[in-house]
Amino acid sequence: MDINKLILLIEDKIKENILVENISIKDKTYLHKNHLSHKEGKFHLLINIKSEELSKHNKVQATKKIYKILDNEIKEFIHSIQILIN
Repeated sequence: MDINKLILLIEDKIKENILVENISIKDKTYLHKNHLSHKEGKFHLLINIKSEELSKHNKVQATKKIYKILDNEIKEFIHSIQILIN
């Protein structure tokens, strides 16, 4: 999958399932290109979410919620996610 399509898909899925005030998703794959575990077509993403809904949960609960929403994308296209919740 193209990274831009993946970012839009992830943004849409999160917005459909969580009340979000702001979200930004950045591709950080370039930082990992030379790692032995790097696989073509698997991306490293930084997701920064501002959400009152998520901020009511502890970090583990909020992260689990996002992982559940993105389960298919994680299995197919994502090697690593860094999630920041504001």
